[in-house]
Amino acid sequence: MRHSSPTFFHNSYICMNLCFVGYSYIGWGTDEKAIICLLGHRNATQRKEIRVVYEQLYQEDIIKRLESELSGDFERAVYRWTLDPADCDAVLANLAIKKPECNYNVIIEIFSVRCPEELLAVTKAYQLRYKCSLEEDLAQHTNGDIRKLLVALVTAYRCDGNEINVKLANSEANILQDAIKDECFNHEEIIRILSTRSKTQFMATFNKYRDDHGNSISKNFLEDGANDFQKALHTAVRCLNDHKKCFEKVLRKAIIGTGTNEDALTRVIVTRAEKDLNDIMEVYYKKNSVPLEQAVAQDTSGDYKTFLLTLLGKKD
Repeated sequence: MRHSSPTFFHNSYICMNLCFVGYSYIGWGTDEKAIICLLGHRNATQRKEIRVVYEQLYQEDIIKRLESELSGDFERAVYRWTLDPADCDAVLANLAIKKPECNYNVIIEIFSVRCPEELLAVTKAYQLRYKCSLEEDLAQHTNGDIRKLLVALVTAYRCDGNEINVKLANSEANILQDAIKDECFNHEEIIRILSTRSKTQFMATFNKYRDDHGNSISKNFLEDGANDFQKALHTAVRCLNDHKKCFEKVLRKAIIGTGTNEDALTRVIVTRAEKDLNDIMEVYYKKNSVPLEQAVAQDTSGDYKTFLLTLLGKKD
């Protein structure tokens, strides 16, 4: 959807020239539609090449130029899309941490869904951009059980692969049951299982727990009076077990209700556009009986709306 032939891609540099030199530099204003057309249809590798060539041609960072020329939700969406994916995740993590109250769901999303190699790239990008480790910032801006969970997710190397150890799944399902039964939600074994097991292994444990106890682990974390830590555990379990449903819920909450949560809407569409956004769109339609692109079109406006619809593969 965002791939192009070498010839057409070469022509994109000319398009970039027209967009920024022909309009911005000589004061005619920025051609937002050209920016959307150019960047919105390019994959991560192509966007990186555009950044490199632009800096060679004009001796300035295209991302800084975009920040100065654009504004509002449109600027933030284009900015995050133009970054390398790992750098985008680093920016999202930092923004979540530095909020008055840490938006721990964003950290959980990133470090429960990405593969080990992607997570390593995120932590490196964070260190390079902010001159401190992600673990340091989390430790400084969180406390208690939330801190323990988030730091474990960030620092532990999660196993990868499709192998399943049935005996281990049975054992860890029992460990989780004992901790939940005793309402010991901050048990170190819960955090260890959530932060180190592969998604495939965790799903086996999740299914074993549900078969044995007739309820899901995530629902048991959200019993009446659940505190923030239990809600964080619930989010982590949902992301590990079926992140597409988790992202559908984020989108639904961002769109439905009073006002639009543009930050959450942008985050999901930008970070999943080159991964599994089509699958998430299918889940959204099944859950809400409305196509995601229709919901986005009704709830947004202007260049921001056009850009999101472009990433969704639709025309305004």
